[in-house]
Amino acid sequence: MKVWMDGNLVDRARATVSVFDHGLLYGDGVFEGIRIYSGRIFQCQAHVNRLYNSARLIRLAIPYTKQEIVEAMRETLRANGIEDGYIRLVVTRGVGTLGLDPFKCAEPVTFIIADQIKLYPQEMYDEGMAVIIAKTVRVADRQIPSAAKTLNYLNNILARIEAVDAGVAEAIMLNTDGHVSECTGDNLFLVEGGKVVTPPLTASILPGITRDVVIKLARQLGLEAEEETLPVERLYRADECFLTGTAAEVIAVTKIDGRTIGGGKVGPVTDKLLAAFREFIRGDEAEGAID
Repeated sequence: MKVWMDGNLVDRARATVSVFDHGLLYGDGVFEGIRIYSGRIFQCQAHVNRLYNSARLIRLAIPYTKQEIVEAMRETLRANGIEDGYIRLVVTRGVGTLGLDPFKCAEPVTFIIADQIKLYPQEMYDEGMAVIIAKTVRVADRQIPSAAKTLNYLNNILARIEAVDAGVAEAIMLNTDGHVSECTGDNLFLVEGGKVVTPPLTASILPGITRDVVIKLARQLGLEAEEETLPVERLYRADECFLTGTAAEVIAVTKIDGRTIGGGKVGPVTDKLLAAFREFIRGDEAEGAID
């Protein structure tokens, strides 16, 4: 495997960062996880724009232009011969002191990994998955900007530990107001009477790239798709529930806290949206241009 590190492709064994890097010491940095389909970078513009927006929110200056980052991703894909897979694009604050001051870091470190990923087994896509509602509360936007996809994922990891302990693959996190926010690595949708509903950005959620695509696809299919504040009770009463994410794509939830959702199987709206998503990733619009 070759890893792109600050302009150079290096062997995996040499792809290292300093123990003094603030990304390691404090989770100080940003990242993107991006799918590759048939050699194309899925929603390239949206992912790169979100990376730069995340960096802006934490006042981290990325030392490359957007086009340079895109070419670096393509170079990494070519070097590893990947046509269908996954990119992890990371920018850390860089080497600094043992103190918190981020402005004492010399310069950011950028690296790109191109590999494979499979988040959930096929049977979960066929039959749906069980999740729980975590006791760990989603960090409020006023504490850490929800729109910033940062390296500090401890909040999500603690909720994922709860899921593992419960024997399920994901956990739904509530925000500080007690409303549905998102899962540890995915956005969440409900289906109620044919209407597709997802929490708004103000619910302390990451603005998911796949989330945006699914909202668009739902409306193209003639479905009403809205962002609404969701109390927990609506989860249990929903006709269908599904998750979206770069690695997860679109996957149905059939149990929450042991309670069966809808008919206890992949619902017709979820099935239709998954089919539309799979068609979308094969189309010309899937990659998108860079502005």
